[in-house]
Formats: sequence, C-alpha cells, structure tokens
Amino acid sequence: MPAVPRLVPPDLVEPVVRGLVGAVDVGDGPTAEQLTVLRAVTTHLWERPDLDPASLEGTDPAETAAAVVDPAARRRFHEILFTLETCRHPLTADQVARAEAYAVALEVAGPDLDLFRTAVAEGTERAAADFARYLATSAEARHEAGLTPRASADQPEPELAARIAAFAHLPADSLGRAYLAFYERHGIGLPGAVAHSMNHFFVAHDMTHVIAGIEPTAAGEIALSAFQMAMDDNPVNVGALLCSLVVHEAGLGSSPTFGSEERVLAEPGAARLLGEELARGARCTGDASAADHFALAPLPLAEVRERFGVGPPADPDDGHHRW
Repeated sequence: MPAVPRLVPPDLVEPVVRGLVGAVDVGDGPTAEQLTVLRAVTTHLWERPDLDPASLEGTDPAETAAAVVDPAARRRFHEILFTLETCRHPLTADQVARAEAYAVALEVAGPDLDLFRTAVAEGTERAAADFARYLATSAEARHEAGLTPRASADQPEPELAARIAAFAHLPADSLGRAYLAFYERHGIGLPGAVAHSMNHFFVAHDMTHVIAGIEPTAAGEIALSAFQMAMDDNPVNVGALLCSLVVHEAGLGSSPTFGSEERVLAEPGAARLLGEELARGARCTGDASAADHFALAPLPLAEVRERFGVGPPADPDDGHHRW
C-alpha cells in the first residue's frame, strides 16, 4: 500500500463529494467543467460511479467540517477543491471566497488560497508574478536527487548533458534508454546542453514522465502531476499539481516548456485522464518522482515500474501515454 493512501475512506466519500459540490455552488451553480472533473475523480479515484455530483445536494462549510473530521481526508478534500476552483472560468470572487470558507472550516491551508485571492482582487498580471516566484521555489524542491545545486544557472552544464548522453550505452530495455528516447521523440534537448535554471528539475520531471508512461501533452502534464501527488501528497507533490493547474487550466502563469493555457480539463477525455491517473498513482507503492534516477537508469524500465508499483494506464493508446 502507498505510504499515504489517496483513497478517501469509503464512509467519507459521499460527505466529501457533497462538500465539494457545495464548495463550487456559487453564482449560477457549479460549471459543467467542474461537475465533469468532480465526476471523474469520484468515479476513478474514489470508485463511486453511482454518485453523480450533478444530482447531489451540497453541504455548507460547517456541515462538511462536522462530517469530515479525519485530517488526511480534509487535506485530500482541499486538494480536489483547488483543482475544481481552477475549472471555473473566469475565476470569480464568490468562488474564491467560498473555497476559503471551506478551508477555514476544515482547518486546511495552501499556497492556492493566496494565489487565487490575488487573481480576483489584484488581477491576473499580479497573480502571474506571484506564481512565477512560487514556481521557482516549487521547481527547486523537485530537482533531481543527487545532483549538486549550482551557484549560478548562467552557464550550460556539459558534464550533466554528457552524463545523460552516456545512457545510450545502457541496455535497450533500460530506464536510461527510454529516457533518451523520450527526448528524441519530442525533439527536446538534453538538460545541461544549454544554460537553464531548471535543468535539474527537468531531469526528475522527465524521468517521472517515462516511468509513469505519460506523454507531455497539455492534458498529460496535468495528469502526470496528479499521478505524482497521488503517489504521496506531500507539499512538494501537491505543489506540482497546483503548478500544472495554474499553467494549463487557470491560465494564470506559464512554464518553461508551455505558454499559458486555459480549460485543458474541458477537452475531450482530459477529466477522465485526470481521474484515472489519480487512481493509478494511488496504487503505487512508493514515490518514483523522488528517486535517484541516475542510480535507476541502468535497470530495465519494467523493473523500475515494478519497484514502485506503477501499473499500466487504463488506455495506453489514448494519445497521452507511451507504455
């Protein structure tokens, strides 16, 4: 079992879903996208396809807090709530205030609260600037294990690029060869070949892509971060999902490889992919994103996946996977 199971206890699933319905019931009610995403999470992660968020009566913050007292379940409630919050377009002051009321009642907190409050109170330009600072800190926390931090990112790291290029001499079925194939397939240069402050982040992030078998589509990026958080919802992994949602769903920021996007989870199949990857990540037995990937590189990719309990995706041929 995962160290931090992602599945809400069965007896709390309905109270959690009702609370989430109440949390997005502002203005004219939950948006179609919010309901679609919540339905996907309820069906795939919590395995309750019988619960249709569109037909459930929501509970208010006090009722939700009274029904959901387990701290871990409250934390997971908040993680899904900020996901749903990004799915309201445009993000409104009522939605932000409603989410904050649930956070207060459930005694949970996170960087999303300040970011979304800034977006509605001071505008997207200020929120984007705040997000850029948060992204830099979050990405640093997700640097590849074992790589020595650099004093400056102004110069290329030829020794890092050479170390990665040497994976070409590993066995054909190895993680290292699959990692090189990922870059070749997508026309991406090796980390270290050019100067970039996030080179060490790219190594860990793209190794996680390969181990999870998730391709770098926009929906795949959100799904990968959801998969990562489901393996272990520590602050680093929760921050990974928040960053993906801000870049690809809320349109409040950008990443080094993607410009600002909106409504990715409204695209056909994207919400289902999110729910499926949350469930698949929850079934893992360890956090593959935090491993020393250079140490794992010589091993067969299948063995690495088995070590962390990474099972096959629900649909390997959906255009978002390479398995």
